Amino acid sequence: MAYLLGIDIGTSGTKTVLFDEAGNTVASALAEYPLYQPYIGWAEQDPEDWWNATVITVKEVLYKSAVNPKEVKGIGLSGQMHGAVLLDKDNNVLRKAIIWCDQRSAAECEQITSIIGRERLVEITANPALTGFTASKVMWVKNNEPSVFEKIKKILLPKDYIRFKLTGEYATEVSDASGMQFMDIPKRQWSSEVLGKLGISIDMLGKMHESQDVTGAVTRNVAEVTGLAEGTPVVGGAGDQAAGAVGNGIVKPGVISSTIGTSGVVFAYSQNVSIDPLGRVHTFCHALPNTWHIMGVTQGAGLSLKWFRDNFCIEEKRTAELMKIDPYILMDQEAEKVDAGCNGLIYLPYMMGERTPHLDPDAKGVFFGLSAKHEKQDMIRSVMEGVVYSLRDCLEIIKEMGVDVTEVRASGGGGKSKLWRQMQADVFGTEITTINSSEGPALGVALLAGVGAGVYDSVPQACEAVIKVKTRQSADMALNAKYSRFYAIYRQLYKSLKQDYADLAAILKG
Repeated sequence: MAYLLGIDIGTSGTKTVLFDEAGNTVASALAEYPLYQPYIGWAEQDPEDWWNATVITVKEVLYKSAVNPKEVKGIGLSGQMHGAVLLDKDNNVLRKAIIWCDQRSAAECEQITSIIGRERLVEITANPALTGFTASKVMWVKNNEPSVFEKIKKILLPKDYIRFKLTGEYATEVSDASGMQFMDIPKRQWSSEVLGKLGISIDMLGKMHESQDVTGAVTRNVAEVTGLAEGTPVVGGAGDQAAGAVGNGIVKPGVISSTIGTSGVVFAYSQNVSIDPLGRVHTFCHALPNTWHIMGVTQGAGLSLKWFRDNFCIEEKRTAELMKIDPYILMDQEAEKVDAGCNGLIYLPYMMGERTPHLDPDAKGVFFGLSAKHEKQDMIRSVMEGVVYSLRDCLEIIKEMGVDVTEVRASGGGGKSKLWRQMQADVFGTEITTINSSEGPALGVALLAGVGAGVYDSVPQACEAVIKVKTRQSADMALNAKYSRFYAIYRQLYKSLKQDYADLAAILKG
């Protein structure tokens, strides 16, 4: 029996899952770590926390499974996208990694746009300059921490730092590298033009691979620390969204995914490079050779509900601990008591600025329509509905671009909630399905590892062999009509508040 290991370096924690070749979960482990926010809009993590979590979870999975490490035929890496891990000549981390949801680099986005030109930048990188991307973060370090910048030998993405720790190789792959904004997306290679104009040496970046390619092997030292077999191949893997898409079977036209994790993502497969001229959605390389994907992103999806849980649901957390259940189960039960539309309470999930469709780092979260009639259960449901409205924003743009939508597959932590899935069906007006595995990114990169190791012939063949639809939830079109009226107000609210967001940001910035 062949086994495959998927390691997903997320924002809240690293999850490692061992699968058999049929895609069944053999064992899994999760280790969490902190997020540092020294200033409003900043978000950083310590890369050593990711590595420590990787070691802990790999050891735990091997122990739980009792599988002979030599039977692990390949390792795939997934991770939060867009982060900037900066290493010096001795491979020491120069500063905490600036991660995907950090919003400090608005001025650098303007700088990048000015240097390269907006149309040319979109033509090469398929996206406008965004605070979320790695390029603006590196330019922020260049502008604000020159003593750090001059010491940089390598710029790595979060999962690629773990690759380096596992194998000693500086490498990346096309799907995650697409989100750095250093890449020529149509040509699937680093852009010498962008790098040259920004003053970034190509030597600072890892070697580019396709996602299923073997990029290195587990070293002897790592084998001793983790229990893995020396020489176990490590494939390119994928950024968390492309990895989750492979793990959801989003490898053919018509099937799209709606993922509610810390962020929210609507993801569609594309056989060609298709670019939104307004830059509201992202076009990146997919984890299948010579394919691309279109992705709409809302920054504060699961993050919004987690924020509400941690600050206002202490009773639910304590009760859940005594009951040995997830507190979100109790929160779902409260939200189910509230009618669709929350009696006019509408939530804008802009806790960390927004990407799709507004590209506004100054946007902030809002409860609109709050009255003395509303209770905590209304607020819980309004947060959930607001996140789904933001996902509908993404879906509508993808449809505008001519993408056929025949099936929406729900995934991520939010995809485990039957209530949240039904909200998506009703707000989208489309059937929502789930598949037989909820491991998403970890499964996706394990399948990529299986292709690289020769267990499967191709990524589509691997998905066909492993992924099956498990549940289906139909849309209530009467509720769809009701939700559409609230959604129209939701869309108008950003337009009404846009200047207020900017004015508030100016005060906060002094």
